[in-house]
Amino acid sequence: MNFLVVGPGAMGCLFAARLKTVGYDVTLLDHNKKRARRINEQGVSVNGVSGKYKVHIPTMAGNVPFSPDFVSICVKSNDTREAGESVSSSIGPDTIVFTLQNGLGNIETLAKIFGNEKILGGVTSQGSTLLGEGSIRHAGEGETIIGPKGKEEGPAQKLAYIMNKAGFKTHLTDNVEDLIWGKLIINVGINALTAITRLKNGRIPITNGTRKIMEEAVREAVTVAEAKGINLPYKEPLSKAIKVCEATKENVASMLQDVLKERITEVEMINGAIVREGYKLGIPTPVNRTLTNLVKAIQETYQERLR
Repeated sequence: MNFLVVGPGAMGCLFAARLKTVGYDVTLLDHNKKRARRINEQGVSVNGVSGKYKVHIPTMAGNVPFSPDFVSICVKSNDTREAGESVSSSIGPDTIVFTLQNGLGNIETLAKIFGNEKILGGVTSQGSTLLGEGSIRHAGEGETIIGPKGKEEGPAQKLAYIMNKAGFKTHLTDNVEDLIWGKLIINVGINALTAITRLKNGRIPITNGTRKIMEEAVREAVTVAEAKGINLPYKEPLSKAIKVCEATKENVASMLQDVLKERITEVEMINGAIVREGYKLGIPTPVNRTLTNLVKAIQETYQERLR
């Protein structure tokens, strides 16, 4: 089995490194030629909950000269279409593309490029922080869920086996959409607030101002999800979001990492997704609209902000 991991960010490097350590052929694909060359030369370094180690992973940019068995899309949601199109010519008849990205719309975007039958989606609770080029901290472990389950000994079954072998606790489901919405609502309550306040996850529910905004953002998202007929994978969404904050209290959320590095965030695919879905259903989402616009304003003014 050989894997192509698209995007050498925090999650891309984590998945690539773990798959490589258990003997699979793994290649990293980057859109940045200079960075790809440096990672190819220096390898990928990991430290954290899974130990401290370095592995050499072939890293390239440009056209992929082989047809991988599995393609893992590990870019920001804003770059999903470009990433998919960049590997479309290398997809073989049996290649499977899978995404564990944050936000809504990634599966649909990839399905338009490759076809529904080639796409697996899901969620992961693995935590990874990018420290530098090809260097990550494995910040936390949690379950990974992939679907649709499909037939016995099918692609999903094979991928779950491989992920478990690589140390990622993985199981399968037939209802991916509910899981994605479940993770989305947690991200809605945490990520934008960390990006705006520059606080770690643990401070969000215990600071009066952010706690109140968190409650309203989650409430709006749940109202939209219920109107869409989504069955969330937990009973109390706000309590779940708070528990995630407590369990990851020292984590720097991915959206805050983007702001600190002055990059485009995924706010449009998280809080912005609630706004768009709410608009379609006639449901007001003023708190999520405000959070989206504030993060977008931060992005647009990186070079003008007071230090």
